[in-house]
Amino acid sequence: MSEACLPCEPAEIGSLFLFEKLTPEQLGRLCEAGRVERYEPGPVYTEGEPATCFYVMIEGTVVLYRRVGGDDVEVTRTSQRGVYAGAMQAYLGDRVRQVYNNSLRVTEPTRFFVLPSDTFAAIMQEWFPMAVHLLEGLFFGSKSAQQAIGQRERLLALGSLSAGLTHELNNPAAAAVRATEGLRERVGKMRRKLGIIAQGTYSPEVMANLIEMQERTAERVAKAPALSPLEAADREDALTDWLDDHDIPEGWRIAPTFVQAGVDADWLDQVAAAVDEDILPNAIGWLNYTAETELLMDEIKDSTARISHLVDAAKQYSQLDRAPFQNADVHELLDSTLLMLSGKIGSRIEVVKEFDRTLPKIPAYPAELNQVWTNLVDNAVSAINSAGGEGTLTVRTARENDRLLVEFRDTGVGIPAEIRDRIFDPFFTTKPVGEGTGLGLDISWRIVADKHHGAIQVRSEPGDTRFRVLLPLTTEEVT
Repeated sequence: MSEACLPCEPAEIGSLFLFEKLTPEQLGRLCEAGRVERYEPGPVYTEGEPATCFYVMIEGTVVLYRRVGGDDVEVTRTSQRGVYAGAMQAYLGDRVRQVYNNSLRVTEPTRFFVLPSDTFAAIMQEWFPMAVHLLEGLFFGSKSAQQAIGQRERLLALGSLSAGLTHELNNPAAAAVRATEGLRERVGKMRRKLGIIAQGTYSPEVMANLIEMQERTAERVAKAPALSPLEAADREDALTDWLDDHDIPEGWRIAPTFVQAGVDADWLDQVAAAVDEDILPNAIGWLNYTAETELLMDEIKDSTARISHLVDAAKQYSQLDRAPFQNADVHELLDSTLLMLSGKIGSRIEVVKEFDRTLPKIPAYPAELNQVWTNLVDNAVSAINSAGGEGTLTVRTARENDRLLVEFRDTGVGIPAEIRDRIFDPFFTTKPVGEGTGLGLDISWRIVADKHHGAIQVRSEPGDTRFRVLLPLTTEEVT
């Protein structure tokens, strides 16, 4: 807590490195416009409050904090005379929201030279007009450059995702087209086979048995068990032998379809007992087309369901038609991101999900969290590719106290210790020129820390790199 104002001595503040080049007249004006205050151990100002003052420490010890989740994280602790904090961007005026970007505390009785923010801005513009213009240009230029490159980063990611999504959609779409053509051919053959059977002099009882066998064969397709390759091969051999023993042409070609449809030799025995021997080959052929038709319809159903699932994932990823800030299930976001990136991840990288699905929804900006997941997955894939292209990406969720943890673990090359402290710096990248902007982790950090009051931690050694995203279970919307 501040005590009453103390005398301001121009000689004393002139000994501080920030003011040592000023003239006696300028130092005198500073003392007239500002004040010296003494603070007892405790807070001086709090992050997010309106920035009303510029502080320069004369003597004592200061600690700067940033709010991360529910914790105050210490950024700097120093006893160096002349260090400054507070309304350092006051010269920008209303063009920038003037709030304190951190919290300031003192750990011992500390004296500050305190200058009101509007006075600080006026003095800066009067005494250093060229410097103010340069600082404004640097501030807004850097901000514009980061926004432009950040937009490029998003566009590059969108292009990569679009290419991957196109590839993923093409596979089931092509499968559906092939299955439709095959279905048309099988239905035509089935009609011809039925015509051949209908031309015979078969009793209504025999025809009823054939229809019943057809229906029951279709039911078997729906309930067909999943067989191992060895089990399927053994059943194919048994069915081929049965078909050959009953003089069915091309039994070797029919047997695989029957196995896939869940038909076995016992079922074919029932078919043989239900029809006359002379129509058995046509009956078997008719049932084969029935099985093929059912299998093709299942393939069309699976393919179109896959397309629908991919479209839903794309909508979930982009958060179309959804509020920017909402209660979100991180598992839905992770699932959609991994699905959208599956083409880039490839078949040589195993993705393991260790999700705690009992975790609650959290208030968040889902589209921006998806961008974080995209950046972290992309980095993990690059690290694994650099280590030979084969490896494992493990995505884990858990609860840590009052925060939700999302961890990305890869078996890639790791992050060298000498650059580990720089990976979140803007424009820092280890990728070749043209392959990375160096903003992926910087953007991720700002989304997690600034927009969600969370934190990103990294631990790395060759073969085991972990990015840990910690998000508060409850938070307020940040604009």
